[in-house]
Amino acid sequence: MYRVDLNSDLGESFGRYTLGMDDRIIPLISSANVACGYHASDPVVMMRTIRNMKAAGGEIGAHPGFPDLMGFGRRNMTLSCEEAKAYTQYQLSALYGMCRAQGVTLQHVKPHGAMYNMAAKDYELSKAICEAIAEVDSSLIVMGLSGSETIRAAKDCGLKVALEVFADRGYEEDGSLVNRSKEGAFIRDENEAIARVIRMIKEGKVKAVTGKDIDIQADSVCVHGDGEKALLFVEKIRGALQAEGIEICPLKEIC
Repeated sequence: MYRVDLNSDLGESFGRYTLGMDDRIIPLISSANVACGYHASDPVVMMRTIRNMKAAGGEIGAHPGFPDLMGFGRRNMTLSCEEAKAYTQYQLSALYGMCRAQGVTLQHVKPHGAMYNMAAKDYELSKAICEAIAEVDSSLIVMGLSGSETIRAAKDCGLKVALEVFADRGYEEDGSLVNRSKEGAFIRDENEAIARVIRMIKEGKVKAVTGKDIDIQADSVCVHGDGEKALLFVEKIRGALQAEGIEICPLKEIC
């Protein structure tokens, strides 16, 4: 029996600005990564997203990022380990407390954007992030790129891990995501995305942008909530997984 978590990055609206189709995506996923105010979101949106996920029966994860609202957290920043740890702990603590107030248990933590990609290759940055998580709650699951330094650091900190793959992103031969500015960064055809996801789950393989097959492990599949085809991708991938006999369930039932 194959089992996988289906996640999306949500709660990224703030103030007068609306981003994504959260209300329509929430019923289709098993886990949500909720922005914590640095790269997107605000307290009202965070609370609303928690409430909506709870009503839908899904699980919630914190999605901390760099303090870069203008750049949506997708611009690299040079931080000390102390800063990275403090920024992570600050954002995590905010969502953690709001979940507790709503009677919800936080399931996992997934760094956002540039923080996610930089940590995937930087053990010391990953360790700072994971230490911050462990100090708040050592039962939290760390979601990171399959084969990344984030996963290694999380294990070293005694944390449970979930290896994430992306339905709508291209891969380099080293397992990292193709930079958004490069050709092949995005998978825009939903049928191609579906075929890639099923192969990642069942065969543990994905074709890199160079055409070479690379090894990969899929505990959770991400579809970005702000993508132009986000809703279509989630609907079709969910249907295809069920048709293939792949059970969709939250990380706490997998890790």
